[in-house]
Amino acid sequence: MRKTLMALMFAAALPTVAMAMPPADGDSMGHGGPGHGGPGMHQKGPFDKLNLTPEQRQQVGKLMRDQMQGRYEITEKYLAKLSPADQKAMQDELSAKHAKTQSDIRAMLTPDQQKQFDQIQKDEAQRRADRAEFEAWKAQKAEKNQ
Repeated sequence: MRKTLMALMFAAALPTVAMAMPPADGDSMGHGGPGHGGPGMHQKGPFDKLNLTPEQRQQVGKLMRDQMQGRYEITEKYLAKLSPADQKAMQDELSAKHAKTQSDIRAMLTPDQQKQFDQIQKDEAQRRADRAEFEAWKAQKAEKNQ
């Protein structure tokens, strides 16, 4: 459920970020402009035109993190009011949407890329399983300490 909430929050924040940043010297989708590049390239954000000092960037980053946390808390509050059946339906719908997106991405890749994609998916699943095991251990340890 927690992953679902985070995914929902992330999805809700994307349009805000997309609307805040107009395309620069590129097509109407914002491609091809300065700052648009591959991995490791600096991506221009909505605040780059303000020439912020490092201290200002830090303060803006903190405010953005606080806003994201606030959105998370609000979303969690309202989702908790849903009935268990509605929560499960939402989880199932989000899982189905995620699976379709993953399938669509995989379909557009070359065979070599598909192998790499499959390995990445396997590694991520293992990481999630390891994390769940750790969280269970941590909860069990906290229970013993009380």
